[in-house]
Amino acid sequence: MTSFPALGNPLSGSGLPHAGAPGAAFWRTMLALAVVLVLLATTGWTAAREHDAAPGPYAAGVQAWKKDSVAGRQLPDPDGKPGTVARFFRSLSDGQQRRLADRHPLVVGNMGGAPTGLRYRANHKALTEARDVERGRSHDQRLTDEGRQMANRRMHRFESMLEPGRQILAFDPTGRGRAAEVYGDLDRAQRVSVIVPGVDTNLLTFEKSDRPYSAPAGMARALQERQRTAAPGTSTATIAWADYTAPKGLGVDAASGSLAADGARRLGEFVQGLHNPHIALFCHSYGSVVCGDAADDLPDRVTDIAVSGSPGMRVDHADDLNTGANIWAVRDKDDWIADVPHMEVGGLGHGADPVSPGFGARRLSAGGAVGHTGYYVPGTGSLDNFAGIATGSYATVNCASSDPGCLGDSARTV
Repeated sequence: MTSFPALGNPLSGSGLPHAGAPGAAFWRTMLALAVVLVLLATTGWTAAREHDAAPGPYAAGVQAWKKDSVAGRQLPDPDGKPGTVARFFRSLSDGQQRRLADRHPLVVGNMGGAPTGLRYRANHKALTEARDVERGRSHDQRLTDEGRQMANRRMHRFESMLEPGRQILAFDPTGRGRAAEVYGDLDRAQRVSVIVPGVDTNLLTFEKSDRPYSAPAGMARALQERQRTAAPGTSTATIAWADYTAPKGLGVDAASGSLAADGARRLGEFVQGLHNPHIALFCHSYGSVVCGDAADDLPDRVTDIAVSGSPGMRVDHADDLNTGANIWAVRDKDDWIADVPHMEVGGLGHGADPVSPGFGARRLSAGGAVGHTGYYVPGTGSLDNFAGIATGSYATVNCASSDPGCLGDSARTV
């Protein structure tokens, strides 16, 4: 999302009432409506329709999968329950599994319940094929200069994701694309952290050489490395989960919950497919909207949900999330998200501010973090806190000065 610096704070200066004054709610509503008008004027209603709805490589892969069989047996539904899919793959020989992955890489590579190593293998093949397609497009004179440049950028991204040692758990090149990557040994990890990123997340922004810790891959890598140093005896894995269609820039999509609802469904299905006993979600910016929508459908194995730079979680209070997980919230004092109205009007806006005392989250220190994308930079207090939460080392967590008792007697310990 993007801030509205020109609008400033509606409840300070300019003669407007302070937050607790009579009429404050009215002025908040007026500001929210003004934001709506800005969104519509700058992006139009069409922004809500700019989704990756057109059929693409994955859809074609699914059609081919549905027509295939193995040893005379029908293949399972690609969207089937992970347990059903897992039983099917356990019934196959190693050779049969590999042949399915090689024939249908996009399907097997994105199938919850398929063996982790097989998904890595399938996605390596899918990435190789996608890279070769983009290499050809980068020299296709039928495309515009911009089209060839975009193809070249995608080709280089896929080449990077093909580097030895990378563990790609999900990959779909359709449209702006989706992906998920694992750091650590997912099959053996007792504790798994899932990074859920926000606006403008796609295959090209999945990782960045400039400001690496503002991108999903860099966030996950930093958290996994910090967990290793903070709790070397704890078996952990961290997943950069960019496997949903995020809003593109400033627009109606970023201010509404439509894409978050679809992302929440995908996140819930993904987490249900994880077999690890302890799972923590770390949700940044619009990703916290996704996590808020998903919260009440998550399994009890999700022990913690930590949001950073959040525009809201689509509820008025943490209790409304209907989850037994600990809810943590952090925001740096320089984060522009504080200037976005934390409310919901006419389907736009994401509800109460998770770092407000009335919301009921456990408020964390963000010491050392700078700005909206600085929470995962090594050496920051926010990253140290995330590592403490991820490893279950709650005693190492530092609370915000506004919430010195954030650990509390009721913190869920596992």
